[in-house]
Amino acid sequence: MNLDIAPNIDDILKKGADFKGIDRDEALLLMGLDLHARETYALMQTANRMSRDQFKGKAENHFHIGVNVAPCPLNCEFCSLAERAGIFTECVEFSEEKILAWARVAESQQADALNIMTTGNFSFQRVLEIGRLLKNAVSTPLVANTRDITHKEGELLLDAGYVGAYHSVRLGEGRDTPLNVDKRIHSIQVFRDVGLQWMNCVEPVGPEHSHEEIVDLMLLARRYGATYSGVMRRINFPGSPMEKHGMITELEMAKMVAVSRLVMGDVPGAHCTHEPHAASLLAGANLFFPEVGSSPRDGLSDTEKGRGKGIEYCRTLQKEMNWNPDPPSNCFTGPRSDSPPAGHAEFERN
Repeated sequence: MNLDIAPNIDDILKKGADFKGIDRDEALLLMGLDLHARETYALMQTANRMSRDQFKGKAENHFHIGVNVAPCPLNCEFCSLAERAGIFTECVEFSEEKILAWARVAESQQADALNIMTTGNFSFQRVLEIGRLLKNAVSTPLVANTRDITHKEGELLLDAGYVGAYHSVRLGEGRDTPLNVDKRIHSIQVFRDVGLQWMNCVEPVGPEHSHEEIVDLMLLARRYGATYSGVMRRINFPGSPMEKHGMITELEMAKMVAVSRLVMGDVPGAHCTHEPHAASLLAGANLFFPEVGSSPRDGLSDTEKGRGKGIEYCRTLQKEMNWNPDPPSNCFTGPRSDSPPAGHAEFERN
């Protein structure tokens, strides 16, 4: 039996394995591979080896705390918190005591970061207050996951104790959301300008998204030097308007995680996937997001009682796949680009 892979794919994988990054056409060629082709598994093995070498076998868990539940007027089509979805009809903010308790449990279970998520209309002042509260109570690094911001607001996030911000140009931005792509990218530049680390994921991926738009977001993550990037699939909550499109499988997501890993080259300090699963841990992912509180993928106000997975679940899964979640985080000290890398095109929108 011939175990060789196609020469053109082999060349791309060798280039990727040298942490040079791959270009748009090369990434699109990998995205088009048959899911069960020999080349696909060679791709995943290449990405797997890159991450295990670069991240020194370290797995990461960034603990998501959704601090408020509200019928969000932004009405992003894929979000269970959208007012139009009709799942949540009242505004509820989890108490500071509850948020502190979650944070302390996360710290005791060796979480590598706390990801503080809010709805799009949540008070920015409260985001700052929660940051100051947690900064004084736990040593775990704080990451804000909130709306587009100005330079002044970025400086305020730093002063409040946040070291980074999760922000993405979502697939279907401006079509499935009311938000402006250029404004989203401007916020990413704001993070870089003020000294906040930028966290990212290509999301929320569904079968309706073209390879071109997915790859363009991978390239955006590399161009702007994401601290981590990766792939998150869309989860269809009951009654979601996106249900008609179906969902990609975890194996499909793992292939995309691998492509993203080759695109990112030597830039990231970690590589993520969501929701937690084993396949992507063999395709370049080393970062999971355990979850409590609100989640845009859940119909329950506290995802800890629903879809959300706890840190111990994530740590066990990582250990089963021979990743080590115990050492201190690499993510906030890993190699990242401070300027757009040469040879990568500007973000293209279809």
